[in-house]
Amino acid sequence: MTFAEAQRSRREERRISPVFWVLLATLGTSGWAVATGYGSPRFGIFLFVVAGWVVSLCLHEYGHARTALHGGDISVGSKGYLTLNPLKYANVLLSFVLPLVFVILGGIGLPGGAVYIERHRINGRLKHSLISAAGPLVNVLFAAALLIPLGAGWVSSPALAAGMGFLGLLQVSAALLNLLPVPGLDGYGIVEPWLSYSTRRSLAPVAPYGMLAVFLLLWQPEVNRWFFGLVYDVMELFGADPYYAQVGNYLFRFWQS
Repeated sequence: MTFAEAQRSRREERRISPVFWVLLATLGTSGWAVATGYGSPRFGIFLFVVAGWVVSLCLHEYGHARTALHGGDISVGSKGYLTLNPLKYANVLLSFVLPLVFVILGGIGLPGGAVYIERHRINGRLKHSLISAAGPLVNVLFAAALLIPLGAGWVSSPALAAGMGFLGLLQVSAALLNLLPVPGLDGYGIVEPWLSYSTRRSLAPVAPYGMLAVFLLLWQPEVNRWFFGLVYDVMELFGADPYYAQVGNYLFRFWQS
């Protein structure tokens, strides 16, 4: 392969997918419709939240992949992870289907694992930890982009404010849950490089069930109340009233009366 061909191939590997552009267009169009009162506001909020949530999932996984690329795993480009195409990720069920089900059933934002990082290419425990931390950091930044304007009073449409509040809640809950040191979640990925080999090996079989276990735990009323109390506290740190998220959650469920 010539140098020019290599450069062209590298550009193709990092070109943003049309699928992601469609998701962004859906997010922007539904947000405009909600803000202007065009069409059904409840269905508009549903589309806005779902599109925004999937966009954040793509960015979450991109954060892992991009950090891995700089850490030494050049294979992420050939796998399509840098195109922001959700269909390129290793496990569509864990990364997109289940997180959407969690949102619809319980209003819980919980991204799953998707990108396969070739860890043997990466040297240094700190780099491994940073790769795992990159995803939750994306959710924190996404939450800030939604909640700071909301708290500052820059959103004049009450319906759009409700949608942004609920989507912001999902980002905060995703960041908090994913930082738990539970096998299968990013929080465990942050601490795993610093554990002994025997500990890592003994916990490896638990990883496929970690996300499901956390979701089932959140169905317990006392745990659920405590957790969302913490989420609301974080939202208030951004200056956003949790009331917007509660209204947004109600309007999101357009199929309920």
